Amino acid sequence: MDKSKAILSCALTGVLTNPKQHPVPVTPAQMAQEARDAFNAGASVMHVHLRMQDEGLSHLPSWDPDVADSVVSAIRAACPGVIINLTTGVIGPDISGPAACIRRVRPEIAACNAGSLNYLKLKDDGNWAWPPMVFDNPVAKVQAFLDVMAECGVHPEFECFDVGIVRAVGMFVKNGMFKAETMGRPEYNFVMGVASGMPCDADLLALLPRYVVEGAVWQSTLIGRAEIWPVHQRTAELGGMLRTGLEDTFYLPDGTRASGNGVLIQALAQCAERAGRAIASPAEARSLLGLSC
Repeated sequence: MDKSKAILSCALTGVLTNPKQHPVPVTPAQMAQEARDAFNAGASVMHVHLRMQDEGLSHLPSWDPDVADSVVSAIRAACPGVIINLTTGVIGPDISGPAACIRRVRPEIAACNAGSLNYLKLKDDGNWAWPPMVFDNPVAKVQAFLDVMAECGVHPEFECFDVGIVRAVGMFVKNGMFKAETMGRPEYNFVMGVASGMPCDADLLALLPRYVVEGAVWQSTLIGRAEIWPVHQRTAELGGMLRTGLEDTFYLPDGTRASGNGVLIQALAQCAERAGRAIASPAEARSLLGLSC
């Protein structure tokens, strides 16, 4: 069992979750308050999605650099020393929106979706929950994101939705697309629970670290309900870094609905503690990730 310190990340809000139906933060003040609750519970990293701020449109994503600046500034003010991890996911080749946000706020970390996925989900009656779509992340798009991150001194977190994508990250490193001298340690995020990606399965999770490059850091993002928590525990035992938040789940280990991000991070910290691992401070998280800032 790995006894190294555990970095806790909080995914504060999701891509399209409707704040009229779920307790997800949207405004800068709401994001800052939720971040503060998570920070107090042990989260060093805040994974930030941006939402449109106009009335009636807050369930939709925004790539307005002014919104990015307002949200990130509010979080940083509320959480001294916090590490910002900015989302970048877009469909299609045009990355100008996330690139503009990266250039404006210069997050310490940005997500780098490392491969394409048929993004599918079925309803119980066998019909599609949404029209079948491709979350397209070809190598040229990955390179374009890495170029912007290199320009801005940002550490990429490689989002891996399937085993082949995990293996592709090693090729990005060997090819030189990932600049270790300025980007820190390679970091993998094993995303489990998307219906057409890797299942949230502890046995599968235990196999994945053998496919990461030497010296890399890895974490798991687990999407689902109460069934995700034993896999969080396994992540902690295997030495992975830990992430949860209202983007990933609305449910605590006992099956009750979470009132906010703070209680989810409290439960995540307990997973680390049961595995005999202390929680990394923001400064310790920076060192573990090889961040220069």
